Amino acid sequence: METGITIVGLGIALSTLAAILWSIARPSQRLWPPIRYTPLTPLLVWIPTFVLFGTLVALGVLGWGDLALSGWFRFGAGIPLILIGNIVVWSAVAGFGVHKTGGAVGTLQTGGLYRFSRNPQYVADIAMVLGWMVLTAAPLAMLVGTSAIIVLAAAPFSEEPWLRSQYGSDFDQYVAQVRRFL
Repeated sequence: METGITIVGLGIALSTLAAILWSIARPSQRLWPPIRYTPLTPLLVWIPTFVLFGTLVALGVLGWGDLALSGWFRFGAGIPLILIGNIVVWSAVAGFGVHKTGGAVGTLQTGGLYRFSRNPQYVADIAMVLGWMVLTAAPLAMLVGTSAIIVLAAAPFSEEPWLRSQYGSDFDQYVAQVRRFL
């Protein structure tokens, strides 16, 4: 069972990474962010996202505590990362909007959490994944989690050329003032 879940998680992460790398190499034929936002776009974005996170949860539960990490570290670092990550990501989604989070065109977001990071949602998602990896101390959750973190860290590189073409000098000014991640 764990093998199948791991294959699904890695498959989603690797195919998403391939789409991001394609988008970086060929911005005019990019897959992310989508060239056109259609009624199908949310399904193509959110179903793989939630399935990937679901595989992380399942692998963490199934392999709970298999690695010898101390309890104080697991709970002391894992839970705060998960909680803070959730607070940040859902605050950003609330301010940004679900459709824009999923690739719809909107206004350049520079307020709220975007004053501190150009990608607070990705930073928060990385914190949540890392927190789950630490909390569960499950080897397969760490494997799939690491691949998810790579995807989350790569995504802004496919988005920035699109943002520059959408918002021009406003985006360039924003880039000069705010760091990509932290």
